Amino acid sequence: MRAVRFHGRCDIRVDEVEEPICGNGQIRPAFVGLCGSDIHEYLGGPTIVPVTPHPLTNEKLPTTLGHEFSGTVEEVGSEITEFRVGDRVVVKPNLFDGTCSNCLMGIFNCCEKVAFIGFSSQAGGLSDHIVVDSRHAIPLPESIPLDIGALVEPLAVAWHAVSRSPLQTNETVLVVGAGPIGLAIIQVLKVKGITSIIAVEVSERRGEFALALGATEVLNPVDVDAVMQIRALTGNAGADIVFECSGAQAGLDTAIAGLRVRGTMVVVSLWEHRPTVDTFAVVFQEKNVIGAALYDDGDFEAVIDEIASGMLCYYPICCPYFLIRQVPSADLFSDIGGIQPRPMITSKIRMDDVDARGFKALIEERDKHVKILVDISA
Repeated sequence: MRAVRFHGRCDIRVDEVEEPICGNGQIRPAFVGLCGSDIHEYLGGPTIVPVTPHPLTNEKLPTTLGHEFSGTVEEVGSEITEFRVGDRVVVKPNLFDGTCSNCLMGIFNCCEKVAFIGFSSQAGGLSDHIVVDSRHAIPLPESIPLDIGALVEPLAVAWHAVSRSPLQTNETVLVVGAGPIGLAIIQVLKVKGITSIIAVEVSERRGEFALALGATEVLNPVDVDAVMQIRALTGNAGADIVFECSGAQAGLDTAIAGLRVRGTMVVVSLWEHRPTVDTFAVVFQEKNVIGAALYDDGDFEAVIDEIASGMLCYYPICCPYFLIRQVPSADLFSDIGGIQPRPMITSKIRMDDVDARGFKALIEERDKHVKILVDISA
């Protein structure tokens, strides 16, 4: 079967590998999203992908990529009763040992040996078939198309990040960085009832997406003094909650400076280089800084419920306006409930094109794309 495997920095290949033998459950992937962490690995790795055998999975380079994906159950193990052949699912990709101190506290997303389907195991969504333990398969209702199902994982990251914050509905929230995770957080904030959402983004097109998906203000720090504008919009106080999603020093500086006294910053982004933190602002203004990693139990299900509630006739699957390239109007979504993530899909490609039209497109044409999906069946 085909599998997109990471062999090293800037080296991914569509390899022919042996088809896995079904254990607990075999899934045929349908759509796989390319993630910022995939790009970080491609450009600067291996970092997440292990060079030596991983302590949990015992796997190492080369590894099959793909951790944001939906699919259809093709085969089930003899002891599996909760799934049948033909069921549609999304896959929760984090792996954990269940025995470390964090896992014993029930915080499995912070496992000391955390591993991932699509990074630190030979299983990955960018393949014709994949075998996963049934506990990693989350049912996808018929009302949600499989391409939208591939967006559940990044939306679950956003759901968890928002859940980590002390959010109140009357607060002003700042989102720094309107990439896929920042845009997902904006959508989650909207369904949580937040009506004052400020986004800071250098890309004009991603700023337009932010407005369309729920932001009330978008500030481009290339054109304006973002911190000054944030203070002007908040009575000179600053935002109550900030989500740092840029992974850039300038973005982190804006997040801290734009946060009010005793406000809370949630760091969601991954960093290639260790940033500098303004500890004077943190100490003397008693600002809170917390992290958000992956997702808790129940986050996937909560996101699926919210997507299902937003799957209305306003959203025709066949309409090319929603499929590729066009930035939607904010008015189009103002009266629709739930999460409507389809506008995030800016391209669909075949597996054979994953390098040129996937990874390289996200690197060289970053402003044109939010989420590129790989259609495994194409």
